[in-house]
Amino acid sequence: MTVIPTFVIDKIFSKIFRRQSKNYTVERNVGVFKDDKRTEKTHEDPVSMAIGEFGRWQAMLTLILSLLNLPCTWHIFVLTFQGADTDFWCTPPPGVLNRISVDEWKNLSGVIPESPTSNVSVYDPCHYRDFDYESLLSKFSYTELLKNKTDQYELKTCASWQFNTTEFGDTITSEWNLVCDRKELKNFAEMMFLMGVAFGGFFSGLVSDRFGRKKTLMASLIMQLALGILVAICPWFEFYLVLRFILGFVCVSIVFSGFVLCMELVGGKWLTIAGVLYLLPVPMSYIIISGIAYICRGWRLLQWCVTLPAVFFLVLHWFVPESPRWLLAMGRVDETMEVLEKASKINKHPLPVNMDKILKQSINKFEINGKPKVRVSDLFRTKNIRKISLVLYILWFSLYLVYYGLVLNLSNIGGNIYINTIISGLVEIPAILISVVILLKMGRRIPLCLTMVAGGIACLLTTILPADTDEWISLSLVMAGKFSVSSSNVIMPLYTAELFPTVIRNLGVGTSNIPAGIALIMVPYLWNLSPLSKVLPLLVLGTVSVIGGLSVLMLPETGSYLSDTLEEVEDCISTSNSTQKKYIDTISSNVQSSPSEKE
Repeated sequence: MTVIPTFVIDKIFSKIFRRQSKNYTVERNVGVFKDDKRTEKTHEDPVSMAIGEFGRWQAMLTLILSLLNLPCTWHIFVLTFQGADTDFWCTPPPGVLNRISVDEWKNLSGVIPESPTSNVSVYDPCHYRDFDYESLLSKFSYTELLKNKTDQYELKTCASWQFNTTEFGDTITSEWNLVCDRKELKNFAEMMFLMGVAFGGFFSGLVSDRFGRKKTLMASLIMQLALGILVAICPWFEFYLVLRFILGFVCVSIVFSGFVLCMELVGGKWLTIAGVLYLLPVPMSYIIISGIAYICRGWRLLQWCVTLPAVFFLVLHWFVPESPRWLLAMGRVDETMEVLEKASKINKHPLPVNMDKILKQSINKFEINGKPKVRVSDLFRTKNIRKISLVLYILWFSLYLVYYGLVLNLSNIGGNIYINTIISGLVEIPAILISVVILLKMGRRIPLCLTMVAGGIACLLTTILPADTDEWISLSLVMAGKFSVSSSNVIMPLYTAELFPTVIRNLGVGTSNIPAGIALIMVPYLWNLSPLSKVLPLLVLGTVSVIGGLSVLMLPETGSYLSDTLEEVEDCISTSNSTQKKYIDTISSNVQSSPSEKE
């Protein structure tokens, strides 16, 4: 019931801001901001004013930058195929498989009683019954040996294994024997990559805010290409772990630098559209890698196939500019003018007269003395930015734990792994497209709250279903939860980028990735709770999702503009800290009064 009044208030806010912006405009011929200081900061965007909120230039760059998600997502998802579980068995003595088949060897050597007192036999691929198989097979047939199999034997641990490579080819599991007592090392390999994601989100944010989005992006692309090749030729598992850690570090740097750059090129409602469409290649990459993995059997060949396409992105050095907003924040007016002049020609949007003066005047709000220093402490320096940072960390942890927890659950439904991967991607595409419409109509705050709470409720409903409920009902609820949380996964990066000001935006987005990385590391172990209770993992996911969704209500709504400084964030939020009705009345009276009357 509280959704409707909030939605109405959001609509009132948008109308008031549009009316107010008409009264406080920029004099394009002189390059001077008129009147109210808060309105100047809140509503005037010299970059959008110069080249338009969206045009051919922004469309081209948004499309190109969004494609960076393809190789990054491939590297994240590739271990699903490179480390796929396959059938394996103890390596038989030389010559044994010349006399009997693999299945017969498994029956003779690995089928043992479940317990010393049990009559039930199970196949244990980690141990074998120690006999002189070559001598016995030279005297008896397989049928005779199986019929007269003695219980007097010594059970030994296998020293090596053979694997079924029919479906996936050679995997890291088969090459480095990641089975039995080494089974957890495969999960550790994924954990190393995700740890790299966590650290990369933090440090790449520092580097990008200090040295620029383009330099960080291009350096990361080169490193991704080099690391991907090294992984493909890596001879040792320990070295493979190190490379995967660094690769995770680099991949998240590419994704977030590209995303922030994309967001800083557009304005107005296109912040929403470009921010959401930037993520559209993510589910598409699931579909594509399924086809690549089906054709390229063998983990090394597959690694080459997901790595080499990144070569084409190196040409971005000559086409993608530095973010004009970042250049302006750094006080580099001449370079900002060069970027805006090229953009204005492509967009056919003439620059205002004396644009350089407008840019120089805009620099005053950054309070620049040389190059501003970006520190982690800036994320907690003021009251409101501190609350934004802490709540966003809770949200990122909750979202990633739930989203990837559901993805992992869906991957265990059985069936063909290639088809399941395609379906997983197809489910997310409509969620992303629908998110564009929802965000344009309802903003960010309410949709994020609703989608996370809805996803959590869907998970919780699966825990109260009777034991004899048809499996498709539980599966449908899980799919509904995944669909809902997939929409949250689209809204979250956009909302985060809009909440942080330009001077610390990449740092804020990057540090938010640390709790997300911690959640990712926890996901494989979350499902270890299922032996205690089958519903426990989904109970945890549902509870976390609902708590995360409700915590969104502690954050402010964002508008169709990007804040540039910490002071702007404080001014805007402090202005709206009073009751919403008082805020509406105050702004309405300001709109109706003249500047002289307010003085």
